[in-house]
Amino acid sequence: MDTAPQRLRTGSHLLFLDAATAGVVVAAYVALAGQGASDGLPRFSGPPWVGWLVAACVGAPLAVRRLWALPVLAVVLGATAAATLLDITRDPYVSAALTLYTAALLKPARWAAGALVLALSVSAAAVLTGEAVLTPSGPWSEAVGTTALVWLVLGATWAAGRVVRERRARAARRQRRLAEEALVEERLRIARELHDVVSHSLSVIVVKAAVANHVARARPEETRDAVRAIERTGREALTEMRRALGVLRGDGAGRHTPGEDLAGTAPAPGLDDLPCLVQRAEEAGVRTGLRTRVAADLPAGTALTVYRIVQEALTNVVKHSGNGTHCEVTLTGGAREGVCIEVVDDGAGNAVVPGRADLRGGHGLLGMRERVMMYGGALEAGPHPGGGFAVSARLPAEPAHDAPPTSPSRTETTA
Repeated sequence: MDTAPQRLRTGSHLLFLDAATAGVVVAAYVALAGQGASDGLPRFSGPPWVGWLVAACVGAPLAVRRLWALPVLAVVLGATAAATLLDITRDPYVSAALTLYTAALLKPARWAAGALVLALSVSAAAVLTGEAVLTPSGPWSEAVGTTALVWLVLGATWAAGRVVRERRARAARRQRRLAEEALVEERLRIARELHDVVSHSLSVIVVKAAVANHVARARPEETRDAVRAIERTGREALTEMRRALGVLRGDGAGRHTPGEDLAGTAPAPGLDDLPCLVQRAEEAGVRTGLRTRVAADLPAGTALTVYRIVQEALTNVVKHSGNGTHCEVTLTGGAREGVCIEVVDDGAGNAVVPGRADLRGGHGLLGMRERVMMYGGALEAGPHPGGGFAVSARLPAEPAHDAPPTSPSRTETTA
């Protein structure tokens, strides 16, 4: 992870490297001052301090090139042009190329393009004036060839700077996108877990409250049973909500695997808890059968996912069907061959219980589909040919994190 001390150490290291580079360049130019070029042109015969001053102006600014890229480029270009005109040296503008690379790397496209135009213009003017006008020693073609070499060096370093800048920008965009995707994924995970924790219990509570209100005068004993069921279901929902909130108030630094329960270190529900779901559905007026033919070696994450899918499917039956609906839950498979889940109701219930019409659809099937897709499985949900509604899901033996999401082959109605 990139931290402030790490960035500080990196910045200090780069400044030290730039200072060392500046020292080497200054020393090289001081050594070249007064030596002339090896092209037969007159050697520099001015005062030594002029050569030293030019050497300092060519090399010393490199120490701060990352802080003030464009001013450093202007100073280095001017000093290098002076070295060319005074015949102190005829180097291919290496120092200028280094500062031009920095400008191309750190500055936006418009400023970088301006820096390139400035470097090409100054270098061409200095080389052509020095070799073809002030101290001509050959045809113009030689001066043009030298100019082309300088331009090649400057252009190559400028292009390298722009390429590195673009790569860094792409990497930064990718990091931001990954961070945003992780945030969205975490929000969806929290929403999905809270939905699973609360939706089922509240659906049972609402249905039982409607039943109690409907039969309060005619059948008081049934009313008391409904109230007791409401109390028990509410306590269970409150316990699960406290577990969930305890995790949400933690540091949130842990990574979660597909199917992991939001309830942290508390035991996650699994296949052994399915009879409790059936009991709740029965209390809500849905006659429910459970047939389980699943091997005992099912991984905990897969078992939790199976539990959540059955829970949501039964919640939908409680919401959208009336008293007397018959529902069958069938589980087959195991850790090696995967698990098949089928929840089918006959839709034959009496939907006239007051309050049932207020149980509108939410995000149940969407949450089930997301859970199944995390395992690379498939989900089908829709009207059953014989009447009622059917939910069918298949989970592979192992999670397939990289498996592309696949849409169910049948039309899904969001519950």
